[in-house]
Amino acid sequence: MELAERFLLDALAYLECALGVVCYMLLKLRGSPYGRYSSPGSAFGLPARAAWVMQELPSLALPLLACAGAGAPAERLNRWPNCILLAMFLVHYAQRTLVFPFLIRGGKPTPLYVFLLAFVFCTYNGYLQSRYLSQYAVYADDWLRDPRFLTGSALWLIGMLINIHSDHVLRNLRKPGETGYKIPRGGLFEYISAANYFGEVVEWCGYALACWSIQGWAFAVFTFCVLFTRAQQHHKWYHEKFEDYPKFRKIMIPFLV
Repeated sequence: MELAERFLLDALAYLECALGVVCYMLLKLRGSPYGRYSSPGSAFGLPARAAWVMQELPSLALPLLACAGAGAPAERLNRWPNCILLAMFLVHYAQRTLVFPFLIRGGKPTPLYVFLLAFVFCTYNGYLQSRYLSQYAVYADDWLRDPRFLTGSALWLIGMLINIHSDHVLRNLRKPGETGYKIPRGGLFEYISAANYFGEVVEWCGYALACWSIQGWAFAVFTFCVLFTRAQQHHKWYHEKFEDYPKFRKIMIPFLV
């Protein structure tokens, strides 16, 4: 039974990589139909805050259930590397589920099918990451001193801080009572159009490096494929919307792309 589930977790990880590539191609063709790109009245929408909480919740609840030993004892969580890596995942989704939604100012309704896709992904990936780390991931006794773990952990923290700061910049573009869109300024927005996405990609690449597993890298690959297409869409929209948009800004990776 354990061997069968371990095989399943590997298969799900490879499938997640493949789905990331498929999403990249589809989003390149059709764009991301949410927020400023959604068509008014085109689909039933959920309130932005409620949608965020509900769609992100599985990625918070499933690791917590794994920690509680629901279904099976969390055999590998008696090891520090496994605990710390799962804590990285939990910290991110605690912020995205319990903090970020309640900082949203206004926010356009989330189309129902976009919410459902996000909910399914968070359930899928939440199970994949939490189950692997709590039951099957085996690390050497000195893994916490391994350069891959140390470098990955540092990147995870830096990426999360960039993501949180960039979200703060975006929330505060408009003063109370103002409407319309503005050019983001400050932080990494001085160099790229999608600093918040860049932070999240760095965060999960760091997590993947620290995990050093196909499950971790699958999440990083999927995140990059989805967020890079969104970043391209934002970058193009900014240039079309604002004549004075800085020409030197890159899409998502400072000084490169």
